Formats: sequence, C-alpha cells, structure tokens
Amino acid sequence: MAERIRRPTMNDVARAAGISLKSVSRVINDEVGASPETRERVLAAAARLGYRRNDAAHALRRSDGRSASVGLVLEDVSNPFAATLNRSVERVAGHEGSLVLAVSTNADPDREEYLIHRLLARAVDSLVIMSCRRDHSFLESEVQRGLPVVFVDRPPRRLSCPTVRVANGKGAHDATTHLIGHGHRRIAFLGDRTGLYTAEERQRGWSRALREAGLTPDPALTWRGQADPLQGEQAVAAMLDLPDPPTAVFAAQNLLAAGVLAALRHRGAGHRIAVVGFDDLDLAEVVEPPLTVVAQDPDAIGRIAAEAVFGALGGSPMSKDVVLPVRLVARGSGEIPGPFA
Repeated sequence: MAERIRRPTMNDVARAAGISLKSVSRVINDEVGASPETRERVLAAAARLGYRRNDAAHALRRSDGRSASVGLVLEDVSNPFAATLNRSVERVAGHEGSLVLAVSTNADPDREEYLIHRLLARAVDSLVIMSCRRDHSFLESEVQRGLPVVFVDRPPRRLSCPTVRVANGKGAHDATTHLIGHGHRRIAFLGDRTGLYTAEERQRGWSRALREAGLTPDPALTWRGQADPLQGEQAVAAMLDLPDPPTAVFAAQNLLAAGVLAALRHRGAGHRIAVVGFDDLDLAEVVEPPLTVVAQDPDAIGRIAAEAVFGALGGSPMSKDVVLPVRLVARGSGEIPGPFA
C-alpha cells in the first residue's frame, strides 16, 4: 500500500507565509483582525501548499459547536422522490455554507436509528428525517438540547417535532373519485407497508371515496407490502386472475405504479385497465397510455424542511406542521372508461 502523504497544516502555511500562526488562523477561519496584506499572503501560501481547512477540528474549536453540516435521513436515495428531496435540501444548505450528509435506511427501522446516532456522533447541526420507524422517542434528549429536527413526508411518533408533508388522504380520495367518475367500481389499491403513515393515509382516502360512492372496499383488491416494482407487478397479476378482476388500479406509491404498468404491459391490458399512481414519474408522459398521477412536490418539501432547520439555528424554529397540496394530473391511463361509464 502506498504511504499516504501528510496534508499541510496551518503551521506549514504560517512558515511559508512568514506570519504568526494566530494571524493565519484569523484568515483561514475568516475572523476579523487580519489586514488585507496579511490575508493575501496567507491565501497565497495556502494555495501553493494545497492547504485545506479541517472542518471537523474547526467545529471543535467553535464556541457554538457548529459543524456546518446537515444530516439527511432518507429511505432510499435512489427513489426519484427522495433524490429530488435530497437535491432541494442540498441547494438550501449550499446557500447557507453547509454540507449535507445523506444516508439511506433501506426501510429498516433499526438501521435508521443506528444511522441517526452516527450522524449525531459527527456533530451535525440539524436533522431532516424521512422515517420508517414507529417510535422516535430516542431523539427526545437531542431535541430538548435544542437540536433542530424536522421530519418530512411522515410525522414522528412519541416525539414532538414539526413535519413537512402533503395531503395524502385528499390525493388518494381525488384519484379514486376520478376513476369512479369514469365508470369504475372494481378499483384495486396497492400501497406501501402496513403501519407506514403515508400508506395508511392513502388507503383511508381510497376507502372513503369508495364508501361515498356507495361501494365497499374489496379485500381481494387490496394489497400492502414492500414498495418494489416486482412486488407491485406480481400483486396486480394475481388480481387480474380473479374471477371478478379490477377494472382500475390506484397505485399509491411511485415504484408500485411502475410495477402495475409492467404487469398490464405483459398482459396486453394497458388500454383496458385504468391506472392512477401517486407521485409523478419521469417517464409518466411517454409510457403508453401516459400515466395519470397524483403529483406532489418533493422539491418544495425539501426546501421548506431545510429552511426550517436553518431558521431554527438562527433562532426562529418552525412552529407548526406544513401540509402541502397535491394535484391530479389527468393523462391517458386514468381516462380509460369502466363498464359503468
């Protein structure tokens, strides 16, 4: 293994510039008291040596303990929703001169707690959390000490913290009502895992729309499980083999919607079974027929959450939850008429 070359230190910069260590520290840490000439000499020496400030050590020396970093906890950073949220938080943090340390829990509650503790060990200034846990009381002591924590997409449990989320129930209700309006009575529901806040809210919205139309939700047309395209595809394929199959599907999660589209394509049923998904997909407009969706705004969710934690660091904590609206984007897949159209 090649020997690692030692990084230049502030002592090295001080010797190269012929200036005291204290003066170098003032310039490197952007403190007052250094003349323009001194600042120029220090920066020139640092550039020649390839010196970079050690932010971890700098945070230990700061009186306020700030590390200029935000911990972002996501379920799966590869999911388009999470990826957009991540970019939004990074954009706000960049304007504030901070970095984002993003981690993926892979929908594992124990891994989520472990990763949060790892982020806290790195002295992050705040946390933005998209959680899969049912108990967040382990964070109580950190919140009491003043750590800004904002939850996104799903509210915390057994912990009082603000949340930025969308109107999940209304979006699901609108999607189901849309399908009913096109003559569908056998409307399947595919949702994420049992106990997950967003999935529960969306299933409630689906059920409410059916009941308001005088329809009874059919357990045979209800599926909950891991948000995975293959599982969604298999679930819909099994429903299509029922004696009385669905004529429409509400896929209450974007990866499940992708699985539904795959199942219908394999069966040649894309123009016979109506579909509405929750959360837009990049290719929603180019699939055939184009996918009708309940669109939410992960960019706004990330921006509001990031602004909230930086506001709290500045002394203005978010005082209440934020619930953002959703909108139904009608495309071909949701316009397929049912038998009662």
